[in-house]
Amino acid sequence: MSEPSASKAVAGAPVRAISRSSRDEFLATWAVVVNWNGGDENLDCVASLIDQHIRPERIVFVDNASADGSLERVRSAHPGLRFVVNDVNEGFGAAANRGARLALEGGAEAVFFVNNDVVLPKKTLARLEGVLAERPGVSIVGPRILFKDDPQRVWSAGGELTWRQNLSTLIGNGRLDGPFYWVCGEVDYVAGAAMLVRANLFERIGFFEADYFAYMEDVDFCLAARRAGTSVVMCGEVAALHGASNATGGGYSARRKYMNGVNSVRFLRKYGSARRWASFVLWDVLPLPILFLVGVCRGGGRAVATTALGILHGLLGRRVTAEKVKAGGSLLW
Repeated sequence: MSEPSASKAVAGAPVRAISRSSRDEFLATWAVVVNWNGGDENLDCVASLIDQHIRPERIVFVDNASADGSLERVRSAHPGLRFVVNDVNEGFGAAANRGARLALEGGAEAVFFVNNDVVLPKKTLARLEGVLAERPGVSIVGPRILFKDDPQRVWSAGGELTWRQNLSTLIGNGRLDGPFYWVCGEVDYVAGAAMLVRANLFERIGFFEADYFAYMEDVDFCLAARRAGTSVVMCGEVAALHGASNATGGGYSARRKYMNGVNSVRFLRKYGSARRWASFVLWDVLPLPILFLVGVCRGGGRAVATTALGILHGLLGRRVTAEKVKAGGSLLW
């Protein structure tokens, strides 16, 4: 794969949008946003959803017991949304499922899961809906996703299951954006940060597996969809902007690496084979001592230590819980 040139526009290739009236004829899309102490980024996210011409009453805002006042600020700015307020932090999967069920009860033909730190340029959703309209065999579609603080770089152009480090990889992560990524094509999965799902898929495979709590549930969901005979597509003709992993402190935060460690083992218990387990041990487990020494020298030893702790807890059958990953839930964070 050659390095693509930098993009001059967030949206990349020309967007083949469809008219609003045509959209209403074939698709009633609802959006689900999950919040946990997301601050004012929620306001930008919701405003961008409304700019996609989703009516406020079709936006389900699920709050996971936030303590930063973000729920109140969203209520004040957008009182017409549908709110689900949880008494505890249920994690992304369980909270997203609550929102999806409410959307389906309201007659949604597609559910758009959007992270609360994501902003969508205009016409993004229309193009994703267009993919579902044009391709009956596609049940999940997502845009390419760029870093919000560096929109010339790709965060994800879909994902690939490698069964090596972290079991999967985000295609294009950290690379310069460009025409190479401005295409629509099938991928192993698209990130739950911006994922449009055809409603009838939930009847076939169910919802997100809530026991992941956070991370890997989107990979699991897409793999289940593909095993059910449907396709997953990344539509690079449009892009979303993502403040990656802000809720858990960034991509290499101790809590995020711990959750990835636990959930990698959970994922392998469900889908692993002898060969896949061997690959995981070779690429994820055996290098940990060397990675820890290198990390200590570079100030990143804690992330390696929490990855190891997560893998150990996964092997012991433990799950990620709100209590475990809250600030101070471990000596490591």
